[in-house]
Amino acid sequence: MSENTELAGLYAVIEESSRLAGVTCSRDTVWPILTAYADTLAQAVVAFRVATGERNAGDFDCRFTMLPKDLDPYAAALSNGLTPKTAHPVGSLLQELHREFPVQSSGIDFGVVGGFKKTWSFFPTDDLQSLSRLAELPSLPDSVAANLDFFTRYALADRVSLVGIDYPNRSLNLYFGAAPADVFRPEGITSILRDAQLAEPSERLLRLGAQAFGIYATLSWESAKVERITIAAMTPDPTTLPVRIEPKIEHFVKNAPYSTDDRQFVYAITSSPKGEYHKLQSYYRWQPRVENILLVSDHQ
Repeated sequence: MSENTELAGLYAVIEESSRLAGVTCSRDTVWPILTAYADTLAQAVVAFRVATGERNAGDFDCRFTMLPKDLDPYAAALSNGLTPKTAHPVGSLLQELHREFPVQSSGIDFGVVGGFKKTWSFFPTDDLQSLSRLAELPSLPDSVAANLDFFTRYALADRVSLVGIDYPNRSLNLYFGAAPADVFRPEGITSILRDAQLAEPSERLLRLGAQAFGIYATLSWESAKVERITIAAMTPDPTTLPVRIEPKIEHFVKNAPYSTDDRQFVYAITSSPKGEYHKLQSYYRWQPRVENILLVSDHQ
């Protein structure tokens, strides 16, 4: 099968999936992204994301992960005209990160309307990294060092498993692996959100914590505050989670395409200053080793 045929097949799946989410896919936006990363997509994990909330309206996000560790996904985006060059530190952070840290694999996010959005850098599961070392990178937001005590208080500061860089929004996602079980208990979630000066958690967020594996934070260059905290759970069937699933997400769960024998989803609730919103990541193409990376947790 030719590369072009494979890309056409993947594009058709993206188009179908975005239609399920009520979003019209732009071929002019998506096709250049597929061709830019064509050499790496045969073995990539492919996932789609639907979300509630105002900030997620009008677009449908796709994610390619497990890209080769020697790939600089941001450099590829720049050289293919997928994102504008910038003098902002967000544009130099990935190169510093890959030069100074043991990155095991990479990934990208893009919207079928908004285009290229994020890069992901995964650390080895047996070599999680510390925020204090990350904070030494010249281009890292000052907000990371400003919140070092906060993350240390919850035993997260030495457990960084994944770094996401959001270029349009100029923000940073820090994922924490092997998070202590206390973090996911109701009192733990409540305390973390209170310390971050975010809203009290809803009952749905507290219930999700009982089955959660992951926690991550969003920070930026513009503010010293932790902007968002997200709690995530992995499941083969989101309708079995102890939370009420939003209709938009439930529709996608029931109809989303997948190409593997089993289905996998990550369901997450994000706490932001404007309230909570829900996100579902649906895996179209899955690899068992992804579970080992995501479930780096001693949470019981």
